Amino acid sequence: MTENGRLTGKTAIITGAASGIGRATALLFAREGARLALADWNEDALQEVVSEITGQGGQALGLKIDVSQEEDVKALVDRALDTYGQVDILCNNAGIGAGGGNTLEEQEGQGWLKVLSVNVLGAVYATKHVAAHMKERGSGSIVNTASVAGIRSGAGGNAYSASKAALINFTMTSACDLGGFNVRVNAVCPGLIETGMTKMVFDYARQSGKEGKLGYRCELRRYGHPEEVATAILFLASDEASYITGQALPVDGGNTASLNLPGMKF
Repeated sequence: MTENGRLTGKTAIITGAASGIGRATALLFAREGARLALADWNEDALQEVVSEITGQGGQALGLKIDVSQEEDVKALVDRALDTYGQVDILCNNAGIGAGGGNTLEEQEGQGWLKVLSVNVLGAVYATKHVAAHMKERGSGSIVNTASVAGIRSGAGGNAYSASKAALINFTMTSACDLGGFNVRVNAVCPGLIETGMTKMVFDYARQSGKEGKLGYRCELRRYGHPEEVATAILFLASDEASYITGQALPVDGGNTASLNLPGMKF
């Protein structure tokens, strides 16, 4: 199943692996030779990914977890270590988009707490529980899936945007904490990507005849695909990025490269 073998001999944990960017990353990592510990709350979809990988000769296990629960995340890390003996790569990809309420006045604390628990604490818990192992081995790569919404407004709601900004900052602070042990921590910041999380946007555009406008505010004038984010994650996770840490890489078709105001593109 190996293509270029960039991850041969390495073990990777990927959360949110049942669909979208997580699924694309799992399949790409498997083709590059990684042994995988995959997690998601959607057990049926997760097992489909595991079966696809193992059916092509790859190594993968799947575990249904809620990343907002620390004991679930610890169980995932323990399972990976028990099965493979090491964890070289952690991809904190699990995330949710809703925060409750269409306007600021309608939003409630519980909605915010749910988003922050999944999008931020999920990554904190996983990083916490792989850190000692990676520090002891003197190597490791952690890649967090943030968003352009964490860089500037207009790409998501209040809670989602705040959570991704927090994740970007956690990427930088944990990179400082772990850099002395040769453990790298980076983030990718996807723009408009067609995934389950953005399904409503794409469905509406297609039903109303506006599909051609999807991604028009990006410099490349189009939306992106999960596989395009997965390749960026692979780069940051691999030894090819051995001198890169504490960075948040936009994968957004140039969306964050300009003022990006309606009417400014010709």
